[in-house]
Amino acid sequence: MAMPRNSTGENGFSFTQTLDFSHPSPCPSEVGRTFDALSGQEACRTLLSNGTASSGVPSPSDSCAQPLCSTTPGDEETQFSEGIKYVSAEGEELACGWGGFTPGCLQLFNTSKGVLFFLCVASFLQGMTVNGFINTVITSIERRFDLRSYQSGLIASSYDIAACVCLTFVSYFGGNGHKPRWLGWGVLVMGLGSLLFALPHFTTGRYEARSAAEVGVCGGNQSLPCAQAASSLSSYRFVFMLGQFLHGMGATPLYTLGVTYLDENVKTNYSPVYIAVFYTAAILGPAAGYLVGGMFLNIYTEIGRETNIAPENTLWVGAWWIGFLGAGAASLLISIPILGYPQRLPGSQRYIVMRVSEAHQLKDGSHKKASDPDFGKTVKDLPRSVLLLLKNPTFIFLCLAGATEATLIAGMSTFGPKFLESQFSLSASEAATFFGYLVVPAGGGGTFLGGFLVNKFKLRCSGIIKLCLLCTVSSLLAIFIFFIHCPNMPMAGVTQMYEGSALPGGQLNLTAACNAECGCLQETYSPVCGSDNIMYYSPCHAGCKKVSESLRNGKKVYHECSCIQKTLLPGSSDAEAGKCSSSCAKRPLLLFFMFVVILFTFLSSIPALTATLRCVSDRQRSFALGIQWIVVRTLGGIPGPIAFGSMIDKSCLLWQDQCGEQGSCYVYQNSAMSRYTLIAGLVYKVLGTTFFIVACLLYKPPAAESAPGSSDASENGNSDLQEHKPSLPAEEDI
Repeated sequence: MAMPRNSTGENGFSFTQTLDFSHPSPCPSEVGRTFDALSGQEACRTLLSNGTASSGVPSPSDSCAQPLCSTTPGDEETQFSEGIKYVSAEGEELACGWGGFTPGCLQLFNTSKGVLFFLCVASFLQGMTVNGFINTVITSIERRFDLRSYQSGLIASSYDIAACVCLTFVSYFGGNGHKPRWLGWGVLVMGLGSLLFALPHFTTGRYEARSAAEVGVCGGNQSLPCAQAASSLSSYRFVFMLGQFLHGMGATPLYTLGVTYLDENVKTNYSPVYIAVFYTAAILGPAAGYLVGGMFLNIYTEIGRETNIAPENTLWVGAWWIGFLGAGAASLLISIPILGYPQRLPGSQRYIVMRVSEAHQLKDGSHKKASDPDFGKTVKDLPRSVLLLLKNPTFIFLCLAGATEATLIAGMSTFGPKFLESQFSLSASEAATFFGYLVVPAGGGGTFLGGFLVNKFKLRCSGIIKLCLLCTVSSLLAIFIFFIHCPNMPMAGVTQMYEGSALPGGQLNLTAACNAECGCLQETYSPVCGSDNIMYYSPCHAGCKKVSESLRNGKKVYHECSCIQKTLLPGSSDAEAGKCSSSCAKRPLLLFFMFVVILFTFLSSIPALTATLRCVSDRQRSFALGIQWIVVRTLGGIPGPIAFGSMIDKSCLLWQDQCGEQGSCYVYQNSAMSRYTLIAGLVYKVLGTTFFIVACLLYKPPAAESAPGSSDASENGNSDLQEHKPSLPAEEDI
């Protein structure tokens, strides 16, 4: 029979009055004036199981066993005046709101784009906090709380430890539960972690930095009492670890349930783009964290107190804690709208119907167990679900490849600013800003481009894995750039003798004839750059007698320095506070290839994630992502920062001496740092390439002639839906 057309030109019905489907009753033969041409069975088929209007095409998920439409002659007008209520076939509420509070204005955001916006904000805040602020302020925290690199690496790894502990529970039960509620509470816990991370600033005493102007000039007062409480500050690392633990707990639903919630509520070919936008926000977060955190580090940590040391001084500690307060408050706010979303969005059932399975086919056919509608709803199915994933070789090797990439990402994101700080002789804030400039276009652009390529070329699972392999090989070739490095700036008594010769056996010798009578203390580290372009441990170690302030840049200038060779030029024996600026000619080349490594590393992230979602059954997607994140964090995210921190400690030339106790590292050997980075990069990139090759070779797609629909779509026996069939009308464009 001819179908009437609505105002949009799509096949369907033009509803002149609003409908309320909240009271099930047997389908009548006629329902109001609008349905007078159709039987009750046909009328029911025009409604998808979530209560939204659709075409007259029968859907395998539709049934009149539990009718959605009911009116009685006496209350027709009353029901129509109450407005639309979104109700699924199972009777679940699909309106956006909190409990019974579901105002109509909120329903404007009850779409896939609305969910994407709020999840992007949440992932942006998570990335800015965990991968931005923490990595930016790591040097300042080490200095403020007397931590070593491996201890700060342990702080960074606490995030992944928490995620590993929570992932199985969250992904298994959250995957079959109310995903937005899990997501909202997770974001709220993440905000509490940020506030806790900033707490040590308010519970410790004021930071007192004795500048070289006070105790460092030759002949001045060299007494510097040892602070007995200084060593106890390192105990605050446990507070930082707890804050990171809460970050990990809160972010666990975000990258498992959040991804599958998006995937379930959009068309299959649009899913990589939505996920790419989501992850791009997560990448732009750290970039913003580096840039904003770098600005905060130019503010003295004790706001409102004057200090006579500059940000270039190694004793300077910036306001590392401000970003965590802001991010924590924002996370608490953004959790509120996320908590209001329904278990699934109105209109999502049409996408489940049209989905085609690409799950890896096991030889024994055990993958078909996941097609059972009741599979995964109880704890007793957990071992069987794990076994199904372990028997999927494509999934296993994609997890291992992700772990190798995560090791490099975690290590370099934690200590990348420190690498730039050492190689280019930068301050902590300058290094953080530089690294942010690299991550913004390379990480964010690579993440979005990866999802775009999958959607553009309509890649199936095997093609996606080949794209990941190409990206990994490209970054493997670019990582050879770490063969080169910038030389250390010469430093008297550390990299060379005071007269310019090499140090015997690499031993420190800060005392020379020119400063022997000054009585300099090794506890007072405040580097100065002499007019001979050589760095000295402090003005005292340079033999400087007087100090003044430069009118040009406000830095302190030291005069009559006996260790600096005098020439006929005026001011030839002067020194300026701070490090000597590096004029390394290799800087542009090093930065360019670091950009390439970051770009191709992140370019493979969304395709690898999409391949993981495609190679498992639909009902196992959330749980598969949870297991993958456990593998990635256990083998990559947790050991990455710890291993890189220990490796960087081995390249240290000058350790802080705090009343006989070894503190943080002051000066690193650039050649050793580059060499260790190259070795680690080659090992993990070769492993990643190997794992992607094996995953591609072992993948066994479904037979082309059968290409069944997903398990969700085939529950009612209609499993012959093909991806090339025309899509249902009224499908939402991206």
